[in-house]
Amino acid sequence: MRLSVMVLGFVCLCAVVIGIAAPAIQDEDVRGAFLTSRPKEKSTTSGSASKPSRKRPKSVVPNKPGKPPEKNPDKPGPTAPSSSEPSKPVNTPRIGLGLTLFMRDSNGLAVRTDTDHVFRKGDRVRVLLETNADGYLYIFNTTNDGPPVMIYPSADLDEAGNYLQAHVPFEIPSSLGAEERLRWFAFDEIGGTEHLFFVFTREPLSGVPLEEELIAFCRDSKESCPIRPSTEVWAAVQKELQEPLKTDRTQSDGKAETSTEQQATTRGLGLAKDDPQPSLVMMASSARSTLVATLDLIHK
Repeated sequence: MRLSVMVLGFVCLCAVVIGIAAPAIQDEDVRGAFLTSRPKEKSTTSGSASKPSRKRPKSVVPNKPGKPPEKNPDKPGPTAPSSSEPSKPVNTPRIGLGLTLFMRDSNGLAVRTDTDHVFRKGDRVRVLLETNADGYLYIFNTTNDGPPVMIYPSADLDEAGNYLQAHVPFEIPSSLGAEERLRWFAFDEIGGTEHLFFVFTREPLSGVPLEEELIAFCRDSKESCPIRPSTEVWAAVQKELQEPLKTDRTQSDGKAETSTEQQATTRGLGLAKDDPQPSLVMMASSARSTLVATLDLIHK
């Protein structure tokens, strides 16, 4: 079975289980630490609904990545900071990722679903992500422990950008898809196990193209897209995956996605402190500037 949302090039799925490959540490303060940077008041920005830009702010200097599929021993491409990385500014908050799983109900609405729920053929789900800091999101996929493929950023989505603003939610697949079939992960009878790796980092990964570079690379080398990360990049992701994460999980089964969440996602608005919270919150240690977590999609 190959993962495939029609938007991201995924194939249909059959059951889902959330898993954090890195050691999980339960911490009663982790949710508060994650939410503390949410603003107190809701945004009053108005305008028509449209997908927010995922391109880097002009003030961010691009990290020229080159072509990632080619292994180059002279350019190891340090993807994720190691334990010897330079110390961060004293007041830099811990980096965190919030995740909520939604399922399509009989009326076509998105409702919160327990991550241990077993899905059947015809069920449809969507993942909503929220970060507590500005940074870059990468999503890699492996099928039945096969070779990794980068499915986000994509040359076909968001102008090949992957920049997220703190507490501005991001959904996969997008509810703004042109057709209903593009707005959900659909489940079918095909067996297998999909592993999604969410990599959130303060700085772009070295050795991985973004935006214009990614679009040009895929245009000129269509057979190499979606991109397969280099050995060095993938080794760095796997190493970062072993770092402990502090987690907090809440039960909110059956609650519908709110209009505030929908508007924040589709218009690029930040969530406020009194808005719905992620079902699962994961925080890296204060020494880390990269967080890696996994979502396992399993068919029995």
